[in-house]
Amino acid sequence: MLPIALVLAVLIGAGSAAAQPAGKVHRIGFLSYDAEPSPMSRRFLEGLRELGYTEGRNFVIEYRSADGRSDRLPQLAADLVKARMDVIVTRGTAATIAARDATRSVPIVFGSAGVPVEKGIAASLAHPGGNVTGSALHAGLSKTLEVLKQAVPGAVQVMHLYDSSAFGPASFREANLKATQSHALSLGVKLQSVALVEPQGAATIFDKLDRGTDGVVLENAGLVAAKREQLCRLAVERRLPAVGRGRLFPDAGCLASYGEDVGEMYHRAAYFVDRILKGAKPGDLPIERATKFELVVNRKTARALGLTIPPELLLRADDVID
Repeated sequence: MLPIALVLAVLIGAGSAAAQPAGKVHRIGFLSYDAEPSPMSRRFLEGLRELGYTEGRNFVIEYRSADGRSDRLPQLAADLVKARMDVIVTRGTAATIAARDATRSVPIVFGSAGVPVEKGIAASLAHPGGNVTGSALHAGLSKTLEVLKQAVPGAVQVMHLYDSSAFGPASFREANLKATQSHALSLGVKLQSVALVEPQGAATIFDKLDRGTDGVVLENAGLVAAKREQLCRLAVERRLPAVGRGRLFPDAGCLASYGEDVGEMYHRAAYFVDRILKGAKPGDLPIERATKFELVVNRKTARALGLTIPPELLLRADDVID
């Protein structure tokens, strides 16, 4: 027969355990223009794990991917809202705008978005207001252009490929393109800015390139990012050095990249999600600007193009793909 004290202790312990509510399992949505899971979403999950979250125990994640079709984003965002997510993480500007338009109450954290104030996503960087916050990309393609010019000093005529739907208002798009072309001229480069749109497609654009084109620079946004493998392949086939904004491009076979360490930005998104799940309002969390940049060179592609990368550029590279 058990001692009365032990019986009471067991009963009290059982009662206390019964009184403790089960830990909440948070529901996180991940909305992307491109296919998922991706290196960015994996870095986000890594950040959550470092903050003490375990998938399946205290959070679940649901992916919605547009697979390169921006027209699908509004419905995918609406699906996540209907599924009662506690927070929605977005990848890219178009996905962020789609989520913001779908809900003004569910918190939204963008892992990366270009100039969110100019595009109407936030009231200001310091005080976003509303239900959206996250990490912002810097405007402009100047450093990416400079890397192309350093890798190919003789480049004079260059195609600049972008997705117009990711640029926000027409007035901002025109001002951005004008600034990019002005910087190109200062480098001795004549820049031909071309919008990548469907159904025209990348192959048609490359087929129509002037024979004097010396290289390509690629924005890391929307359709351009989604079609990066095709774009890098087409550039190599036509023996054109292509430099993108972000390491996804050399990973896909382009010559090089310079831009924000986007993986680090998605790792940082976990911090915002953690704060929100603990009660913070997204509109009170200041938007951060990317602080880490990386230069990546694909030496295997350089050999395929018959190029010798200048030693000083290789020394500056954060990573070299062989």
